[in-house]
Amino acid sequence: MKLVLTGVLVVSLALLLYILFSRKLGFVWLTRLGLHVVLAALGLYVINFSGLLTEVYIPLNPVTMSTVLVFGLPGVALLVGLKLTMI
Repeated sequence: MKLVLTGVLVVSLALLLYILFSRKLGFVWLTRLGLHVVLAALGLYVINFSGLLTEVYIPLNPVTMSTVLVFGLPGVALLVGLKLTMI
C-alpha cells in the first residue's frame, strides 16, 4: 500500500511539473499568491485591531489564513460569525 501511495505521489508530481513548464506560467502565480496572503493578513489585522468589535479576536494561524485565502473577504466575515456564535 505504501508503494502504491508513493507511486501516485511521484506521478502526480511529474504531471504538475509538466503542466507548470509546458504552459510557461513563470512566477506570476507566486506573485498573486503573495498578494493574497498579504491581503488576508491585512483583513484579519483590521478586524483584530480596529476596535469595531471589541470581543472578537481572530488569531493569525495557518487555519485562519487559509480560510481567508480560499474565501476572501467573506472568509473574514465567516470567521467573525463563527467567533461570535461560539462565544
